[in-house]
Amino acid sequence: MITFQASSSTISNLLLVSCGFLLPTLVLGDCTCERDETKRSDSSAVLHYKLGSIASVLVAGALGVSLPLLSKRIPALNPKNDIFFMVKAFAAGVILATGFVHILPDAYESLTSPCLKENPWGKFPFTGFVAMMSSIGTLMVDSFATGFYHRQHFNPSKQVPADEEIADEHAGHIHVHTHATHGHAHGAPLSSQDSETSEVIRQRIISQVLEIGIVVHSVIIGLSLGTAGSIDTIKPLLVALSFHQFFEGMGLGGCISQAEFESKSTAIMATFFSLTTPIGIAIGMGVSSAYKENSSTALTVEGVFNSASAGILIYMALVDLLAADFMNPRLQKNLKLQLGANMSLLLGSGCMSLLAKWA
Repeated sequence: MITFQASSSTISNLLLVSCGFLLPTLVLGDCTCERDETKRSDSSAVLHYKLGSIASVLVAGALGVSLPLLSKRIPALNPKNDIFFMVKAFAAGVILATGFVHILPDAYESLTSPCLKENPWGKFPFTGFVAMMSSIGTLMVDSFATGFYHRQHFNPSKQVPADEEIADEHAGHIHVHTHATHGHAHGAPLSSQDSETSEVIRQRIISQVLEIGIVVHSVIIGLSLGTAGSIDTIKPLLVALSFHQFFEGMGLGGCISQAEFESKSTAIMATFFSLTTPIGIAIGMGVSSAYKENSSTALTVEGVFNSASAGILIYMALVDLLAADFMNPRLQKNLKLQLGANMSLLLGSGCMSLLAKWA
């Protein structure tokens, strides 16, 4: 009996000593919320890699956004050609995967970090909420902007009613009756030119809203590379971000080419996209000495902006890019084109998802 008590006491003491050593280790392993200096490499070597990454990402982004813009000179890539549907589906898949696979998980990781206070960040799913609100906000901007441009370009007060024309001249005019709503609509029907103008306006709105979502995300990912202190971290990020910018640029370039902007506006939008990630890297390099990636401010800003960017890109990819093209009668009447577009969508989303393994 005495032996049992002695052994029990010994085991209890051993457990207490073990807990005393293990608990601090577990706590530190969970989240130190401090900069990890052990992984930092030689500053001169890191600087060379960061400067090289600026050049690489700049070239990749410029090349990606420029290729679709050359469609006017390459007949196969003309927006009126069937191949353009597949190219655009591939680009839409890239943008969709960027939102779902790259940005949203990063935003969730930031806003659920143990380095943030439990109240309010641990008591409410802010990631999904911000993404949802940004999607709704994008829908509202999309709707109001489209309505505004339509009212400006197709103002009924500027059109002469058909009844007045018939009163003046009894021939050569159209008197249209619309019985779908059991009423009568008098006026000239929408011409093919007006229809094309409406589509161009729509594409311009899409390309501008899409660029906003991409630019917000591009600055954040550039910042993450610019503040990295280890070559082992920079190398995979450099390769992944170069491909990332190339594919994302193709998606944006496809929308810009359909929007038929003036040459000056097209150049400004393409240049702005190409420069955002390199600028983000440069900003990260400038603040790397004071930047703490696990600080509550950095985690909150990155999480909220990434969530908003994810919501914008997911909405744009599904609603404005994929739904508009996949429900197009031209695509649905051609089985071969429909299969090609679906395969391109899967290929684009698959390639972009694969990059998440490295970045």
